[in-house]
Amino acid sequence: MLSVFNRLKSIPHEDEELNDETWFTKQPCAKLSIASKEIIITQPLSTFWVYLLGVLTVIVGLYFFAIQEGEQSRLWWGISLLLWGIGALLAGTSYQAFGYTIKCKGREKCAWTSWWEVIYLMFQQVSINALLVAVAYSCTTGILQEVLLWYALISSVGYIILTFIGGIVPIKSLITFELMVWISTPAFVFLCALNAWRYFAYGYTMDILLLGCWIILLGSMIAYWMYYKKGITDKLWKKGVWFSENDVLHVTLIIWIIYIAAVLPKHITDYNMIF
Repeated sequence: MLSVFNRLKSIPHEDEELNDETWFTKQPCAKLSIASKEIIITQPLSTFWVYLLGVLTVIVGLYFFAIQEGEQSRLWWGISLLLWGIGALLAGTSYQAFGYTIKCKGREKCAWTSWWEVIYLMFQQVSINALLVAVAYSCTTGILQEVLLWYALISSVGYIILTFIGGIVPIKSLITFELMVWISTPAFVFLCALNAWRYFAYGYTMDILLLGCWIILLGSMIAYWMYYKKGITDKLWKKGVWFSENDVLHVTLIIWIIYIAAVLPKHITDYNMIF
């Protein structure tokens, strides 16, 4: 059974020169000695940013649970942020903190991904759909709400199955960050359109605040892709400075979660035509 799950390691890293020896020249690492054991932390500052994002997001998610007061929308905001935060911690463990130990230590060629990252993708996608459910309870009713709830369920289950197959077989194209983003895009576009329409039609405060949330989230993704496409990470690393596209994403998402915590909770309510 374990051999089935170990197939994931057969996907080689995209950088053919990356191995047990070159890992430390490709990115910053720190060696810590704890109880006579050496622990290698990859990208220490990046680890700080992603773990900070994960912890803050979990805390805000738990806060939504604490103030639920019978509101289904707040419950699902809490679920979404809890999943998002746990996903960030999982991703940070493999992409950053313990990437060397998980994907490269003792190997002639480093693995491209790990189950930590695959499970992160599942958590991330389901988190987006949980957001869709939360907004459905806040901003829709009747048939439209039912359609959105079923879409969120089917999309989540379908993606988990697809990703699990991608990890078991393995099929690289099914377990990429890019695919997860594209699958999440319809829900995100709908959220933007729904809250924009409701705000211009009715002027509800909740909708403009939600629209601000989606704009910051979109801005974080745009910043990530622009930074990545321009190859700024490698340019800075050649000068001894490590600040990757993932750091750009995580720092902007920290701004996003602070915005959510500061302005959203008390404004999130279940559907009501009078606010």
